[in-house]
Amino acid sequence: MRGQLWSCLFIALALLRCVCPDAASVRGSADASHSAPAEWLSYGGDAAQDRFSPLSTINQNTVRRLGLKWALDLPNETNFVATPLMANGTLYFPGKFSVVYAVDARTGSIVWSFDPKAREALAKTPRRMAYNWGTSRGLGYWKGRIIVATADGRLIALDAKTGKVLWSTQTIDTSTPYLYITGAPLVFGDRVLIGNAGGDFGPSRGYVTAYSAVDGKALWRTFTVPGDPARGYESKAMKIAAGTWGPEWWKTAGGGNVWNAMTFDPEFNRVYIGTGNGSPWNQTIRGRAGGDNLFVASIIALDAATGTYAWHYQTVPGDNWDYDATEDLVLADVRIGSTDKKVLMQAGKNGFFYVIDRSDGKLISAEKFAHVTWADRVDLKTGRPVEAHGMRPAGASSPVITVWPWENGAHSWPSMSFNPKTGLVYIPGMDGKQIYDARGIDPNTYKADGVEIWTGYSDVVGRDPSAPKAGTDDFKQAAWLKAWDPRTNKPVWQAEQPGLFAGGTLTTAGGLVFIGQATGDLAAYGASSGDKLWHFNCGRPISASPVSYEVDGAQYVTVLVGWGGDPAIEGSMSEPGGLRMTYRDGGRGLFVFALDGKASRPARAVAKMVPIDIPEFHPDDDKVKRGEHLFDNNCNYCHGTDALSGGQAPDLRASAFAADRKTLGQIVLGGALQLQGMPQYPDFSDDDVDALYHYIRWRARKDLACLRVVGADGAC
Repeated sequence: MRGQLWSCLFIALALLRCVCPDAASVRGSADASHSAPAEWLSYGGDAAQDRFSPLSTINQNTVRRLGLKWALDLPNETNFVATPLMANGTLYFPGKFSVVYAVDARTGSIVWSFDPKAREALAKTPRRMAYNWGTSRGLGYWKGRIIVATADGRLIALDAKTGKVLWSTQTIDTSTPYLYITGAPLVFGDRVLIGNAGGDFGPSRGYVTAYSAVDGKALWRTFTVPGDPARGYESKAMKIAAGTWGPEWWKTAGGGNVWNAMTFDPEFNRVYIGTGNGSPWNQTIRGRAGGDNLFVASIIALDAATGTYAWHYQTVPGDNWDYDATEDLVLADVRIGSTDKKVLMQAGKNGFFYVIDRSDGKLISAEKFAHVTWADRVDLKTGRPVEAHGMRPAGASSPVITVWPWENGAHSWPSMSFNPKTGLVYIPGMDGKQIYDARGIDPNTYKADGVEIWTGYSDVVGRDPSAPKAGTDDFKQAAWLKAWDPRTNKPVWQAEQPGLFAGGTLTTAGGLVFIGQATGDLAAYGASSGDKLWHFNCGRPISASPVSYEVDGAQYVTVLVGWGGDPAIEGSMSEPGGLRMTYRDGGRGLFVFALDGKASRPARAVAKMVPIDIPEFHPDDDKVKRGEHLFDNNCNYCHGTDALSGGQAPDLRASAFAADRKTLGQIVLGGALQLQGMPQYPDFSDDDVDALYHYIRWRARKDLACLRVVGADGAC
């Protein structure tokens, strides 16, 4: 009861009233943002993280002259999601397992590269490698130093000219098997902020840590969910948050990892962080007695000097659907009615677009920008979502539920952008549905059919066609680029995108919006009209965000090509309308465009993926079912949903290694390919490997039969 009173008091103090918006002028928070317009010095381009370039030589009148200046092929890379930086005529970006490249922006020649040996570090604790594929979305820059956050949890400062290590520090507890880093560090003043990921795989406890950019010394750490009360609370905020969790939550539940969104506000000397989902996803298991589970799925303001809590807004109290609040946090000055407001904006994974007064954390508006069925609306008096009936599974006996948006979100990590000239935000979004099946989960062990399932759902894809489903509708799944007016919180225009995953965006003073597409196109749209004005096919799908900069008086647009992350996990998402990739296709690299560029796109060939069938082998139904559970909870992150790889890792249906039972065991149990990036699973049994083998062989035979009907380029 005492915890509930604390919770109510906390919400009353920190949550929200409405100031209804009216259309008027919008201007960006550019005071400290675009001090170096010719360069691109941070992940979001500037302090506001708005991905707006003030350069305008490439504009609506000249964009048709845009052509390829040069391309750098990096054949050993299979995972590009990063935003390049450009400083002093050099481009910097990370590849797989945090390898850093420094490239001459004029010629495309590699100046230096640095391998932090993250793969080798992860191999020391095999389970840590199992939870990531070395994804890195970006770097930090500070006074001639490049800051890289490695997949295994280190923060390293490199000399920007030479790549020499200046300092290195470990940011996570390496004994925790599921913590790792995918996001770009945030540089603010002479400090660097970093969080971590892992909330999908165990009872992690999210936090961010600020380090000195000078010597890597830790300055402060702020947790996002409370820990064991017996060890004391780190802050008043953690003590209050504890009242919103069920009994003994710290033993089996957590989440709130800060794996992406971080923004510095020089006007208020604050940093804003977006926190991840609750762990496990199923709130009934996680919370036991329910509750809001602060501060999962929240936007939190912290004092930049001390990390002290200032305010928060929780987008999804008691998160139940993997609706992180880790999407871009963009700052701007917006006129609401007759008043200029300093706002923070987020297009959430949950399908609502939020405009928040960043001076005090009060909600101004929240409207659906995608197809949403989990909630009807957000109550602007309380700031809380009004959840739709029947969308929250109540336990292991609940019906299977279909929910929009899906686990990848209406908007995920591909970056949105804000143009202070048009006053519009550009959202790369998706309409997708997700199945949540809580049947058969043991709430005490997180197991179904003996397999540990940390999401708390026995199925989040929906393979059982006979299962009763609630909330089903026939809305079309699609990807799109949407221009959104934060003054009215309404759409202005929408451009359909190929496939089911839209790439990151860049907007410019030239009245353009650039976006990468599943077809391999880098496309440019009119920022006000939404008209498609230009495109260039790079030969490989794109999910990374483009940037623009100036060298020797010429403006350039640059993007990393060859997707990784979510679309590579969900290999089938490239169909229809997208390009398929296989693991060894190559063609990933950096593409640089300029007016009157005349370079030709390097020739690319996509290898045909043909599943291997073993006619004399007969999969056992029970082993196939168990193997499917094991695959979904251990293998699909790299090898793709339904074993259909998007190119981030080998397609096991067509792998000769996976077709041989003995070899598969040597790889999974013995770690034969650890240094090639394939984790060892020492806690697996030989029976587990056998079940995986039966599932992969069943899947290969099923898909081969389908391909014989629809053709090698068809979608099964």
